[in-house]
Amino acid sequence: MIMIAVGLLMSFVLCLLLGVPYIDFLKKKTIGQYILELAPESHAKKAGTPTTGGVFIIVSIIIASVVTLFLAEKVDNSALVILITLFFMALAGFQDDYLKIKGHENKGLSPRGKLVRQILIALIPTIYAMQHYGTVITLGSKTFDLGILYPLFAVFVITGSSNAYNLTDGLDGLAASTGIPAFLACGFISYINGYTDGAIISAVTIGALLGFLKYNKPKAEVFMGDTGSLALGGLLGTLAVMGRCELLLALFGGVFVMETLSVILQVTSFKLTGKRIFKMSPIHHHFELLGHSEKRIVIEFTIVSFILSLVAVVLNYIF
Repeated sequence: MIMIAVGLLMSFVLCLLLGVPYIDFLKKKTIGQYILELAPESHAKKAGTPTTGGVFIIVSIIIASVVTLFLAEKVDNSALVILITLFFMALAGFQDDYLKIKGHENKGLSPRGKLVRQILIALIPTIYAMQHYGTVITLGSKTFDLGILYPLFAVFVITGSSNAYNLTDGLDGLAASTGIPAFLACGFISYINGYTDGAIISAVTIGALLGFLKYNKPKAEVFMGDTGSLALGGLLGTLAVMGRCELLLALFGGVFVMETLSVILQVTSFKLTGKRIFKMSPIHHHFELLGHSEKRIVIEFTIVSFILSLVAVVLNYIF
């Protein structure tokens, strides 16, 4: 438990320290965000805000995780697989951000190109999990053997989580604030189930997100970009797969699921009927257009994330 607290504090401090020089570098190089034309009008003022802030989040997580795991004598292949997956997801996200910056528009990797990268990266923890844990998934003490369907399920969980987190990153502080309770639940469940590696890395991630909020709270000094959101979502999915709490991810990652479903429902409805269910998707934009302030939306979504995360922890205990 002490090392978990040490990891959280270490990543928090690292993120705060690395943020200042990195944001200054981005400003000097004029590496800013290009706003999607379809976004709410209020977002136009955000154009030019430094992006790729995910770089110092991920660096903080990796450094703090390695140091903490080493001090706790918990550096094993499982932890390395998680961190390697995180690194490659961040690399894919950075490539997407770089193409947007280079092209001077909010268009990076093609959806297919991004998905292919995510699937290939997701295979790393999926193959490891199959070799060491088999094809069984769990819900508390209950187990379900998926057999040959397991790799499809695990890859879907990781890539789906990565994309869902990415969709949530649309308002100042939203992805970081809603991610904290999700990683808290994931870490708590991992700790209860005896998966200390996952608990430590989850705590480290919380520390980094808390540090990042110093720079990302309204009005944001920097955006995490796809570098951060794709990687953090992929990390959450990977921790769920490695910690055998994939089913509970749908709950403690419920806000991200909600954001994804809003997009799916919006697109499906428009294609089938020509009508939109929401004023705009993902759903946080719907509330924006209803007149809710960004700060209010972030607070409300964070509360929902905390409630769903608490329910996930309770269900893990009950089952």
